[in-house]
Amino acid sequence: MTIIIFLGSLMAAMAIGVPIAFSLLLCGAALMWHLNMFDAQILAQNLLEGSNSFPLLAVPFFMLAGEIMNAGGLSRRIVNFAMALVGHVKGGLGYVTIVAAVIMASLSGSAVADAAALTALLLPMMVAAGHDKARSAGLIASAGIIAPIIPPSIGFVVFGVAANVSISKLFMAGIFPGVWLALSLVVTWWWLVRKEVVVPPPRKSAAEVVEALRLATWALVLPFIIVFGLKFGVFTPTEAAVVAAVYSLFVSTVIYRELNFKKLVPLFVTAAKTSAVVMFLVAAAMVSAWLITVANLPAQVVALLEPLLDSPKLLMFAIMVLVIVVGTALDMTPTILLLTPVLMPVVKAAGIDPVYFGVLFIINNAIGLITPPVGTVLNAVAGVGKVSMDEVTKGVVPFMIAQFAIMFLMVLFPQLVMVPARWFY
Repeated sequence: MTIIIFLGSLMAAMAIGVPIAFSLLLCGAALMWHLNMFDAQILAQNLLEGSNSFPLLAVPFFMLAGEIMNAGGLSRRIVNFAMALVGHVKGGLGYVTIVAAVIMASLSGSAVADAAALTALLLPMMVAAGHDKARSAGLIASAGIIAPIIPPSIGFVVFGVAANVSISKLFMAGIFPGVWLALSLVVTWWWLVRKEVVVPPPRKSAAEVVEALRLATWALVLPFIIVFGLKFGVFTPTEAAVVAAVYSLFVSTVIYRELNFKKLVPLFVTAAKTSAVVMFLVAAAMVSAWLITVANLPAQVVALLEPLLDSPKLLMFAIMVLVIVVGTALDMTPTILLLTPVLMPVVKAAGIDPVYFGVLFIINNAIGLITPPVGTVLNAVAGVGKVSMDEVTKGVVPFMIAQFAIMFLMVLFPQLVMVPARWFY
């Protein structure tokens, strides 16, 4: 009955158009009423405590870093460098998109920001070169979701806080899975464009490649600073977010000189607004998470899934399918915050490594950003690229299938995640 009250109140609130954060609060209030412990003070206290977390400070700083990178010329120089490297091969603009997405993912951690920047920079070029517009938009959307997987990742920060799992280990474990997803896009794009008659741009000379590398060096250094700092304990993930924001601000204003005080103010406002939305979502979800624990919902879910506890791979398959279904209706952050407190006890009872589960869970949620009808990244690409949602959805399907295939391959072979991860621990 408790599970029905929890899901029913949440779905009913969302069905009548209540914003997700307020739906979570209403869901929490309904659970409190059902448990005969309704108290507005407890509700308010848990709402405040939900966002009172030092690790969560990483979220606004990573978002600010992403805004500065896109406006300050770092993203553009990364695209130019990728163009110099692989732009000349058949279907080269698609490979440029994937390479640029991987590099940008290691800078910002925001799928929407990366997808929007890549759409603005590359979609017009791909269409002008003769590539199918829907397919090109689908590739950009699929490449954009690598951002929450390769560190730094806002999704890993939120999951780490909700699940009490080391964020540094999650960051390190996400590197190779992000690369696997990128390689799946490379293979899919190669297969789709092999019969296209598109003349690629001419090959850049060695001098032009070196010049593009020189111009992009300041942007390319940041991922190494973050990984090195986390690996050797120079700073925490939260401090890494501050380093990323300050570094990108310094490069944009002092080195590239593309930003000044007048241009910075709107960027800070945009980052603050986006951070406020995410943090309120986190706070509201923490109310529900606390009540989920009080109502002993995890124990009920463990009891339901008890037949699968002896088969971790089968259990992971079942959980992944559940997350796919939820991901079609909810955005990434609320899905993480709602399902983490319910699923973590099940994962621990089955003896599954929490870091491994976290990586697969975030990959699934990231792919959820391109699954209709809610797909946030799909909406961003459609809006920035002036493409209809139907076209983007049609174009994204083959890439989404390839990424799901890689995800389930990691379920079958956990070594694909954990063996490389331990190289970085």
